[in-house]
Amino acid sequence: MDDFEEELRQAFERRPAPPSLKRKLMERRGRQRTERLRGRTVIWQRLAASLVLVAVLGGGLAAWRNREEQRKGEAAREQVLTALRITGQALDHMNAQLAARDHAQE
Repeated sequence: MDDFEEELRQAFERRPAPPSLKRKLMERRGRQRTERLRGRTVIWQRLAASLVLVAVLGGGLAAWRNREEQRKGEAAREQVLTALRITGQALDHMNAQLAARDHAQE
């Protein structure tokens, strides 16, 4: 048991830290802090890029929908104008027939 006790005494014996230990620990702590900050910055940059991408896509979709609605409106306008032209021609034809009938009755 004496060997075991001697090993324990040596293990628990207080020894001074090497002179470079504090510098190494501070450097490692600084690197870890830098890595954490860099990681956070990357996350925020990705989030900002995603938001910009969503905004651009949303704006493009809104513009496309607006243009599509405008195109449909123009097509409907053309259909209404065509219907009015046909109706006007039919009314002119009917008026001509009525005028001819009135002329024939006189």
